[in-house]
Amino acid sequence: MLRIPAVIAVLGLSALTLAGCASGPAAASCERTDSDASALELVQTSGEFGQPSMKVSPPLDVDKTVFTDETVGDGMRVTSQQQDVTFSTTFVNGTTGTVVAQGALPPQSVAQWSTVFPGLATMMTCATEGSRIVGAFPAKDLSTERAQGVGLSPDDTVVVVLDLTKVYLAAADGAPQYNDRRGMPSVVLAPNGRPGIIIPDAAAPDALVVQTLKKGSGAAITADDTARVQYTGVDWQKRTVVDSTWEKGASLGVTTADSLPFAASLLGATVGSQLLIVVPPSEESGSATVYVVDILGIDVPTAASQ
Repeated sequence: MLRIPAVIAVLGLSALTLAGCASGPAAASCERTDSDASALELVQTSGEFGQPSMKVSPPLDVDKTVFTDETVGDGMRVTSQQQDVTFSTTFVNGTTGTVVAQGALPPQSVAQWSTVFPGLATMMTCATEGSRIVGAFPAKDLSTERAQGVGLSPDDTVVVVLDLTKVYLAAADGAPQYNDRRGMPSVVLAPNGRPGIIIPDAAAPDALVVQTLKKGSGAAITADDTARVQYTGVDWQKRTVVDSTWEKGASLGVTTADSLPFAASLLGATVGSQLLIVVPPSEESGSATVYVVDILGIDVPTAASQ
């Protein structure tokens, strides 16, 4: 049996390999409807939430993805493939009843999962944080390499129990705030929330500036937290993007003690907020850098996840 980190290595699931994943804007609403899941009557689940396990009475065979919510959580809903999620899971070969992989997954977007494990993305669409989902999909939906990497043949069925432990925002969704300081950059947003930064024809401030563009209603970031963020950084003088998680295709976990120039400015900001941060020139950069940072959530501490 493979632990989930080994599965990730086999599948090549990483921000680097998936940087080109497309993502769409969040939906206004999302209706969750179980599929025709009569085959899942052969599945018996167990384990505390976050440590799911199951037994399957083989053979279990499906020709398309099916799922059912064994437990419905009351947390945030997955309404966009752009959203990051974390979950704990057990994979079983429906032909043999053998557990082939088990463990917890780090934050990845639903779009990224759709690329490598489309059945999982289907199972999570419109689901809520705190849900336990039982599902199955044909191994032929995977590439031959990926199926063989977890010990499956194209004729097998993958049976899954999945505890959706965390659902993040797709982009900052806080209330717009009024800022009256003159000479500051302006921000325009794409439909999916990705920011564009317009540098004014003015000198950059010579001291750190932090403005809240959107005020989120979520928890405040503390020194002990790892904030999940999307950000773009633009060189004030050259007016070019110097760093962007949006371009890299994956969000980032940041603590207030990290080396990123804007990291300390996250302290006290709330989940759902968007910050405009101007970092003054340093000896290394020679120019001020403007960051727009969306705070999407707070990562679950490693010790609290499987």
